[in-house]
Amino acid sequence: MDYIESKRRNDFTRKIALAAGATALFIFMLKWSSDISVSTKFSTHEPGVTHVLVTGGAGYIGSHAVLRLLKDSYRVTIVDNLSRGNMGAVKILQELHPEPGRLQFIYADLGDAAAVNKVFAENAFDAVMHFAAVAYVGESTAEPLRYYHNITSNTLLIVKTMAAHNVKTLIYSSTCATYGEPDKMPITEDTPQVPINPYGKAKKMAEDIILDFSKTSDMAVMILRYFNVIGSDPEGRLGEAPRPELRDQGRISGACFDAARGIIPGLKIRGTDYKTPDGTCVRDYIDVTDLIDAHVKALAHARPGKVGIYNVGTGRGSSVKEFVEACKKATGVNIKVEFLSRRPGDYAEVYSDPSKIKNELNWTAKYTNLEESLSIAWRWQKAHINGYDN
Repeated sequence: MDYIESKRRNDFTRKIALAAGATALFIFMLKWSSDISVSTKFSTHEPGVTHVLVTGGAGYIGSHAVLRLLKDSYRVTIVDNLSRGNMGAVKILQELHPEPGRLQFIYADLGDAAAVNKVFAENAFDAVMHFAAVAYVGESTAEPLRYYHNITSNTLLIVKTMAAHNVKTLIYSSTCATYGEPDKMPITEDTPQVPINPYGKAKKMAEDIILDFSKTSDMAVMILRYFNVIGSDPEGRLGEAPRPELRDQGRISGACFDAARGIIPGLKIRGTDYKTPDGTCVRDYIDVTDLIDAHVKALAHARPGKVGIYNVGTGRGSSVKEFVEACKKATGVNIKVEFLSRRPGDYAEVYSDPSKIKNELNWTAKYTNLEESLSIAWRWQKAHINGYDN
């Protein structure tokens, strides 16, 4: 009797184990097949769907580009090493578009040839928007080799890998810093490029690489040279959150907001003896929403074997002092201002002539009121005291 009872117990236990194993295998297969399905969407070309690789898509400008591309029904892959980007921005984008095959994030360094080749080998890209770059003028003068490696060398690797994997469309995020300090304003696309700092030089070298290669291929190339970026997503989903250690290097808008929030004691204006109406630098401030609209229009107008080069700005310059006054009004804080000597590598006056991009791509800046753009960005800052850590 004990033997029979023991046998029954063993048979029952074996059945339970088999059932559990079968269930586990079923769950694994279900998950595996689901992963394969999602993976296949990114690894195969799908009629009617444009798959865009966005390098630096976790950064300030790149994340706003991803937001717009997803809104416009593009498939997007972000590649970022998070040295300057924010995983918090990626998580927000993933939450907004959780549908399979819409958005994926790949952690990779664009200086790693094997990693970059793997990204291209495992995904079917139709176009690349190349934002990834270190982008501070002052930092570039202190660490020039870092800038030539990160901007010029990495761009060379991207273009080589695109060619190897037959990816035919490149939208390149460049800068007005390639022009240096021209003799006359406004800056047109024909203004001589004579950069005066390693940031501008590295970007110009990257442009030269792209342009020289385009002469030997049928790649569709759009180079956007944009001016000083401000603002944030009008719906408050994304914003600018530079790392604390980069605050001294960052954009003036970030410094203004830090001063308004009391994170720093006040705002430091570097240079008051330039040959401008009030002695401070004059810049063309372009809202990030307008900037991304220009990128999307450039992508839509990209054609095989054609190269488009465009300035992206408002066509109007504002001085640093004017900017600070607008920031005071936007934040409602009487920001303390300290005047210091010039920053190495800076130039007195830069603003664009955006007529070419208007005529050829039907693009015009819409967010041209400094106070309004800063007010939108300030709302995000107040709601995200610790950046994306909130």
